[in-house]
Amino acid sequence: MSGTAPMVLGLAMISAPAYAQDQDAQEADAADESVIVVTGSRITNPNLELSSPVGVVTSEELELRQTNVAEQFLRELPSAIPSVGSAVNNGNGGSSFVNLRGIGSVRNLVLLDGRRFVPADTTGRVDLNSIPLAVIERTEVLTGGATTTYGADAISGVVNFITKQDFAGVEANFSQQITEEGDGNVFRTDLTIGANFDDGRGNAVLSVGYLDQDPVLQGDRPFGVFNVSSFSGNAGGSSNAVPANIVFVGPVSNVIGQINNEGTDISPGVNSAAGPFNFNPFNLYQTPIERFNVFGSARYEISEAVEVYSQAAFSKQTVATKIAPGGSFFNTYQLNLNNPYLPVAIANRFCTALGLTAAQCTAGINTPDGATTAAGAVNPDYVEFGTQVRRRSVEAGTRDSAFTSTLFNLVVGARGAITDTINWDVSGTYGESERIQRQSGFARFQRLQNALIATDVNTCAQSATAGTSVDANCVPINLFGPLGTLTQDQIDYSFALTQQVITATSIATVNGTVSGDFGWGIAESPISFAVGGEYRRFTSTRQSDEASQTPGAVVGGGGAAPDINGQYSVYDAFGEVNIPVLEGMPFAESLTLELGARYSDYSTAGTEFTWKAGGSWEPVIGLKIRGNYQRSSRAPNIGELFTPVTTGLSNLQVDPCQLALPVGNANLTAVCIAQGAPAGSIGSIQPPPAGQINVTTGGNLNLGTETAKTWTVGFIAQPEAIPGLTFSVDYWNIEVTDAITIPTPGDIITGCYGNITAASATDPACTQLVQRSTTTGAIAGSAAEVPGLILQLSNLGLIQTDGIDVNMTYRTDLSDDINLSLSFDGTWTNENIFNTNPANPASVNRDCVSFYSVNCSSIQPEFSFSQRTTVSFYDEFNLSLRWRYLSETTQEPLDIANGNGPAFQGNSPLFGQVDFQNIPSESYFDLSGQWDISENVLLTVTIQNLLDNKPTVVGNNIGSTAFNSGNTYPSSYDALGRRYGASVKFKF
Repeated sequence: MSGTAPMVLGLAMISAPAYAQDQDAQEADAADESVIVVTGSRITNPNLELSSPVGVVTSEELELRQTNVAEQFLRELPSAIPSVGSAVNNGNGGSSFVNLRGIGSVRNLVLLDGRRFVPADTTGRVDLNSIPLAVIERTEVLTGGATTTYGADAISGVVNFITKQDFAGVEANFSQQITEEGDGNVFRTDLTIGANFDDGRGNAVLSVGYLDQDPVLQGDRPFGVFNVSSFSGNAGGSSNAVPANIVFVGPVSNVIGQINNEGTDISPGVNSAAGPFNFNPFNLYQTPIERFNVFGSARYEISEAVEVYSQAAFSKQTVATKIAPGGSFFNTYQLNLNNPYLPVAIANRFCTALGLTAAQCTAGINTPDGATTAAGAVNPDYVEFGTQVRRRSVEAGTRDSAFTSTLFNLVVGARGAITDTINWDVSGTYGESERIQRQSGFARFQRLQNALIATDVNTCAQSATAGTSVDANCVPINLFGPLGTLTQDQIDYSFALTQQVITATSIATVNGTVSGDFGWGIAESPISFAVGGEYRRFTSTRQSDEASQTPGAVVGGGGAAPDINGQYSVYDAFGEVNIPVLEGMPFAESLTLELGARYSDYSTAGTEFTWKAGGSWEPVIGLKIRGNYQRSSRAPNIGELFTPVTTGLSNLQVDPCQLALPVGNANLTAVCIAQGAPAGSIGSIQPPPAGQINVTTGGNLNLGTETAKTWTVGFIAQPEAIPGLTFSVDYWNIEVTDAITIPTPGDIITGCYGNITAASATDPACTQLVQRSTTTGAIAGSAAEVPGLILQLSNLGLIQTDGIDVNMTYRTDLSDDINLSLSFDGTWTNENIFNTNPANPASVNRDCVSFYSVNCSSIQPEFSFSQRTTVSFYDEFNLSLRWRYLSETTQEPLDIANGNGPAFQGNSPLFGQVDFQNIPSESYFDLSGQWDISENVLLTVTIQNLLDNKPTVVGNNIGSTAFNSGNTYPSSYDALGRRYGASVKFKF
């Protein structure tokens, strides 16, 4: 985009709902402008009407919604599905993203005034928290390939934030929001100052803003207080509990016992289990954020032929997440039989599991010292063994992460005229971001191990097998006692250390464009064009402390965060042409052809050629038919290339080898053993705790570009018989081949266990892609011990999605003083196919439209829409009602077929009669009122979720942890309830 100021949207504005209150005035302004730049093209032309649909959300619409962060309104677009945002807690990395068409947040671009913005992480995604909404005039959303115009990453589309141009005056905004429950308070204030100078040759704008958003705990909502299993309807949670769940690790691993709050063994059988631990109340439905941002821009006409311009953005923000207290979790520890905190009843069970005689057991329990005697000789009575003591350290508090992000983004450029109809524009961009994650409340494995080898309550001893020396600061820990038995000294030693991970990125671009028209053409209007070149360079690093990058060193912290250091650069050459073919003829009021091409040379992925061809045909005035076909591409990002292979967490409800499932099935038993499970563990392998398993994945330096075919066809209608009405219908289709993907957990499970035979025990799909614990047989546990499912990143994938967008705007006068405005923006998605390896007969076409499961991440309804009705009185007061609709969704059939089983239907002890297999259609209503108190003061009052709809409960383990949280899907369905907001804007 050339950046010519001011920029207006033209006909693209009426191809989608334009929510502005003063639409007539905007259209009048548009008629006076000489240059129009539309997202999706670099051509400047006052009559440009693109063949690709472009949606628009105006600043007036954001005022009505009381929007504070860009992710809030983008996740509610019918053409998008929720990505990481404020409703994601466990899985939130401190940044917010957009996911157009549901094919991945790495497959769309986020631009500021048509230029790339500094990314937030190693994947190259832009943090939407950093977009300065106070200076955004409108947001243009092109959902369809735009690689030819903007380069790689724009496969599913582009979100382009357009800032206010030539702003002059002072604008101060103050807003406050709060839920009906009295929590979730949001305060925001912005001050924007702009001025023209030197007789209008120059303009400068400065805007500063502050945002403070409070958390909302899941325990503060009745449907979030108690964790419920999606598959039983009973209380759910984690087997890491208080009292502890104690597991013997040996030739026959099993649950040894549990201690109640009186310190008494309450485990009559070796297969009894503690818990589940209810972790819900500690988690968040709304993550807190504090943000300070500054934005500035300036331009100056040096001469009639040259204008220089600049732009700067700065943001500093802190996003805080909170999850339930940690503990000792699933690591295997060495424990001494004479540990002073080990109850005798549990010690006796260990003796039985170890095969000790009564005399050996008594001697081992009563040994007064450690593995060696005072003389240094080996103590013959000393007994040490492997165990998992799954105990929550509630006394130590929650596990907290604070993500502090700081970024700046600078633009400098110059533009001018070569001739009366041809312009040039040269600009450079440089930006840096840094995100510091600080973790607290997590235990360190080595310190827990030190503290578990003790001769008395004050003295740690050296392990006979762990091979470590005694830490002089070590404090023995009581993991076997009831709630309240962890002392502050024990907490300080094992849990007080913090971790830090720093992610840094940079972007540098240089862009040069020549655009305009030739002054002649085939038809009356001239041929327009744009040609240019661009250089981009991305760098990204992740630096972690030693504990964070060591698998298993941080207990309960998920996967390790190994260091990343990568960069790549790309040279682009591009060109576009817009050719009016026919004008003012019968059945051809206009016929226009659009062509474009881009050649890219990546330092990592080689060369790539993309192109587009489209056009529009207006057979009669008021009806325009349009279509566009593009070959797009996306090169692998730094994270996909350079991330070291590491083990982290994913979700699965049922392990095919758990408990009695393999018992009596020789072929399945052989598979479980071939994957690493000890033969003695068959029949006692525990289900995935809290529905979580280990997965091992990482980058792949051999990745190439993925390619996409994207096309749209549709029409825009403005019937003369209904003045003020505009509507459009567009069919869109996206197919990505050689897609950079990793399998879902369901893909791996189906590939191995879908058809178990005698040969399965030697099938690589079973033996190479599933690696179990060699002690417990589970696919969950310490990241240092259990690889779990192997999810390999490759170019083997296929993504295919298509659907229809419908948009409408209507404005009419009900009387001389009362106006009515209507808008509608809806999307019907036919399918969203994902296949990690179509060449493999065992690989499935997974369609997640209108389905939810651990394989489908966020909710994508089959049909969703947003409709607004606004009545304006005397040009002073507006009353506006917004209706947002999401169609019904159900449990993914493949999820059931793969062995996870159907979700619970029936009478849940916690929630009564429920149906966790189905989320009914949902309608949300927001009511807003705006009053021009005076020429300088605008008051806006909003009630969000007017009817106080509660989210449908589906349990806590039917989907991925990031999006299925607090027994529902809080990114898709409102978990906060009715909210009230008020803002006042002063303009001078």
